[in-house]
Amino acid sequence: MMNRRLYVAMAAAAVATLIAALLGIGVRSTYGGHAAVDEPQYLLTAVSLSEDHDLDIADELAAQRHRAFFDAELPVQTGRLGDGRQVSPHDPLLPVLLTVPVALGGWVGAKAALSLLAAATSALLVWVAVRRFGVPVDVAGVGAAIAGASAPLAVYGQQVYPELPAALALLAGVALATGPLRRPGLVGVGVAVTALPWFGVKYLPLAAALAAVVLVRLAREGRWRSMSTLSAGLATSGAVYLLVHHMIWGGWTVYATGDHFEQTGEFSVVGVQPDYVGRSLRLVALLVDRAYGLVAWQPAWLLAVPAVAALAVLGARTTGYRAAVVVAPLLAGWATATWAALTMHGYWWPGRQVVVVLPLAALTVLWWLGRVVARLQPGALVLGLLGVVHMAALLVDGWSREITWVVGFELVDDPLYRVLRPVLPDYRADGPGFWLLHIAWVAAILVLLYAGARTARGRRRPDVDRPQERITVP
Repeated sequence: MMNRRLYVAMAAAAVATLIAALLGIGVRSTYGGHAAVDEPQYLLTAVSLSEDHDLDIADELAAQRHRAFFDAELPVQTGRLGDGRQVSPHDPLLPVLLTVPVALGGWVGAKAALSLLAAATSALLVWVAVRRFGVPVDVAGVGAAIAGASAPLAVYGQQVYPELPAALALLAGVALATGPLRRPGLVGVGVAVTALPWFGVKYLPLAAALAAVVLVRLAREGRWRSMSTLSAGLATSGAVYLLVHHMIWGGWTVYATGDHFEQTGEFSVVGVQPDYVGRSLRLVALLVDRAYGLVAWQPAWLLAVPAVAALAVLGARTTGYRAAVVVAPLLAGWATATWAALTMHGYWWPGRQVVVVLPLAALTVLWWLGRVVARLQPGALVLGLLGVVHMAALLVDGWSREITWVVGFELVDDPLYRVLRPVLPDYRADGPGFWLLHIAWVAAILVLLYAGARTARGRRRPDVDRPQERITVP
């Protein structure tokens, strides 16, 4: 009976996510086309792989193959190599996954395939929450459905970016790492960690965080042979990554072929003279920025603040291996978006830099609501449903071409957004009004962190490092 309820919840979350993502395909990325900005680069590379069996998109660019999904001229992103090749400055695993869908259905096929991956992510989230963290089935199913059917997960569920596939890979790695870690589990973790940088080198820090937690567990359990084998495998995959990039892109990352970095070098992708102190504002801005923050589009993401604090405290007070498997990559991803990303206010839908770790953030919220503060479930449900309604308003305005996913989304006709805007700081502005709101939100987040930590006090639980399939608390 339990398994049946779990499968029903997984299916329901997957269907809700799939519907929201598929509906988003009908909304243009920009007024110029259904796929824009970096999306054409991934699509053209997938076309080249399916037809020419290589990564050189020079002929696709010359033939203007982008006209099938983008009406205007493409911005120049790719520098021409010495042998005449033009290789997109984007890691190739996403185009590899989209090769068959693009061959069968063009850009629509690619977006439909990504929608299926988004649905799989929501289903897996339910399974991990229930089987690994003991979350009640109904809480896990409803929560995953709401997260998957609202922004930004629903938006990136069909946008041709590696964010959602990378999130699925990371969540799969967490699912395996929180299990018994026998040989198949270790192989799966190795595959997940290896795959993440091939989706994008920006995912290397969180892949390293996941690998480090697993290696520490193996060392603490005295499984030195398994630890050595996994370390050697990951080191080999890292060497292959560098070698392939040097051979194809002519540098250590894909940015070596980027037109933007020909003068400043591939590592200037993080900025020529980055202001890390100034970027620290993003610790809060990624959550509450007026346009590009998560809360502006789904208020329930605010619950991740106390939930992560509670899980981290429980992990620190016990042998919390499972807590570390979730919290370490989550914090690594947030730190990368804060200090390594060139900007958070880019030419894309909000939240792009943190989408990869949002399923982990949702997992902490599901655990917190399901195992720690069940009394808050009704309020959390209301917040979550507001975000789903918000997504519906975006779809309505998008289908009527009043907004797009990249341009004009702040003009959405939604009462919720009009209510939220005045209380959220605009991090592209300056002045007394901005700083007052920023300080107020810093204080509010600190209060939420403290409140979440307090909910973890006095709770008792079994040793989470034991290789159990299911536990009641992480």
